[in-house]
Amino acid sequence: MTSSFKNVILVLMIFSVSLFCLDVYSLRAADERTDRVDRIFLDIDEEDSPGASIAILYEGDVTYRKSYGMADLEHGVSISTKTIFDVASLSKQFGAMGIILLSQDGELNLDDDIRLYLPETPDFGHPITIRNLLHHTSGIRDWVQLMVLAGVEMSDVISFEKILKMFYRQDALNFIPGNEYSYSNTGYNLLAEIVQRVSGMSFRAFTDERIFRPLGMNRTHFYDEGTEIIENRAHSYEPNGRGGYKNSANQLTALASSSLHTSIEDFTKWMFNYDTGVVGGDEGIAQLQERGVLNNGQPIPYARGVTHGEYRGLSTVGHGGSWRGFRTQLLRFASQNLSIAVFCNFSSCDPMHRAQQIADVYLTESLDRSTLRGETTQHRRSVKAKSYEVENMSDYEGKFYSVELDTTYEVRVSDDVLMVHHWRNDSITLIPTGKDRFESRIWWFKDVRFFRKADGYVISLGVTGDRVRDLRFVRTGGL
Repeated sequence: MTSSFKNVILVLMIFSVSLFCLDVYSLRAADERTDRVDRIFLDIDEEDSPGASIAILYEGDVTYRKSYGMADLEHGVSISTKTIFDVASLSKQFGAMGIILLSQDGELNLDDDIRLYLPETPDFGHPITIRNLLHHTSGIRDWVQLMVLAGVEMSDVISFEKILKMFYRQDALNFIPGNEYSYSNTGYNLLAEIVQRVSGMSFRAFTDERIFRPLGMNRTHFYDEGTEIIENRAHSYEPNGRGGYKNSANQLTALASSSLHTSIEDFTKWMFNYDTGVVGGDEGIAQLQERGVLNNGQPIPYARGVTHGEYRGLSTVGHGGSWRGFRTQLLRFASQNLSIAVFCNFSSCDPMHRAQQIADVYLTESLDRSTLRGETTQHRRSVKAKSYEVENMSDYEGKFYSVELDTTYEVRVSDDVLMVHHWRNDSITLIPTGKDRFESRIWWFKDVRFFRKADGYVISLGVTGDRVRDLRFVRTGGL
């Protein structure tokens, strides 16, 4: 054997050993990541706790897909990667994609006035475009707050048809379309109705045919029948205040804004679609992530069913979901080829924080080390102490009726405190902050303003909350 040949053999052996060492190192690194991710969910990996399903795509592969906890506490059914969750507002990206597909087909234009497709829409004095609906710049009031104001329990049957009926009764907008951004589930429900009318198909059938079947998402659909039995569906829970959990009934069929039922296995196929463009093509995926722009040219973080953000110095695209006990999160770091999905079936899960902790595991070297790991700042609304003295509290007493909601509130003075009462909602304490102005600790009854005639008689009140502004209640009489 010549010396040159021996040298070749030696080089090959060294190369083989190096590859082996690299493989061993990679396996150890992967095992370490798996252990660290498991620890993030250790608190819910129990037989007496609701839980979560997660999927992680990294550098083009599914590197982690696992479930923890229970889908059904009453019958002792564990969550698996095939368990069906209501993913709440993660649904919006599919509603947006439905509109994008119809736009690509030439069936509609994003700058069309929605009254072209929904003539029942009230004339608000300003056109609302499909683009406004996609980016939450329509000014349309959110049905969630409206229904709470109307006395509807979130555990009640809330159908798609009821949501549309409520919108058709709306008599004013929060702002001129395009002037501002304000999240509106109602706007996405209208997108679903536009898809139905333009395509001639139910929204469920359209999304099945154009999105889910092409991706092989065979256990995914929009829940459009409140009495439907769904095999292997997770129940919805919330803490009971005694260290355990209670059922959180879910009877919502809010097409496009919510009510997508899917498993983490199926949703993984959608996560891949951001890179493959099987549905929508590269152009459609780009449109999905295109930020909205206000009338003044100011861009907003919200795109079309997804929102742009940042975590520890890295750009993200994703969306969260919250309905009843379900909490969900999609968090994508496109430049780092990392996508994370977390589905939970209990309200205190905090999937965003858990997704960020997963990002900490995978992107240690890329993340900004000057920021606190996985922490977010919670801002709580503080109600001002009573700083304004009301001369004649009895001026405000009376019954106030909203035509839009077809509901009445009573305003009464009790022990020198102004109280608001409704037969289905808890009583609300109003705290004076200025002349004819009050506020409360209730998010959907946050600010209240009373209006008077020239002679000083109170004739109406306006209620403002997180996603509804100046909803008017007309005084119909005294107590």
